[in-house]
Amino acid sequence: MRVQRALARAGVASRRHAEDLVAAGRVRVNGAVATVGQTVDPARDRIAVDGVEIRPAGRAEWLVLHKPPGVLTTTRDETAAGRRTVFDLLAPALRYPGLTYVGRLDYMTEGLLLLTTDGAAAHRLTHPSRAIERTYAATVQGSVMAAVRALRGGIELEDGPVRPAAVAARPLGQRRWELELTLTEGRTREVRRICETLGLRVERLVRTRFGPIALGRLAVGEVRRLTDTERRLLDAETGPAPA
Repeated sequence: MRVQRALARAGVASRRHAEDLVAAGRVRVNGAVATVGQTVDPARDRIAVDGVEIRPAGRAEWLVLHKPPGVLTTTRDETAAGRRTVFDLLAPALRYPGLTYVGRLDYMTEGLLLLTTDGAAAHRLTHPSRAIERTYAATVQGSVMAAVRALRGGIELEDGPVRPAAVAARPLGQRRWELELTLTEGRTREVRRICETLGLRVERLVRTRFGPIALGRLAVGEVRRLTDTERRLLDAETGPAPA
């Protein structure tokens, strides 16, 4: 996470005041003068303000949200539309300082969304070098079996080739299919662009898994905390930050 955010989470100052402290040269990371926007890991780096080392915030919070369609994955709607965001779905007691999302879901995509106060872990989970698997179930119409064959061989999108780690399909009736894709990248609207390229019409798109965490039977719009077992599984995925 950014050094100013680490200071804010530790209760040293507001985010804006923390930026002023960094800009004034009053903050050091591992003995060196920090710069605004510098990335740090509060659990590993020594951060000091005016020579006084700060302590990292307490145990990170982790939540699983079943994001509904028609909700923004952002802190607030920057337009005049006033659309709901994922943070509007949280009870006040769950709106922890520094809470952020792990891997954006687009406006009409629903399903599993992780939220955490551990910004460094969130960054590591979404870093391309990690190749964390994400599984999606798309309800589609079109030539699905031909699409499955194409995907197993790999297809080309405008931002590069795609070859899912796993792909499967099952009929739902009335010419509708469930297409399940497991990807190891977090490209913008990747599943929808895959379907568009293959001539499939998407009726519904749900992320059912992110890394070791499954959506399970969590109802749409509901939220829960990670279990201790799930936290340990995520810890295994979020080792030292990539270079």
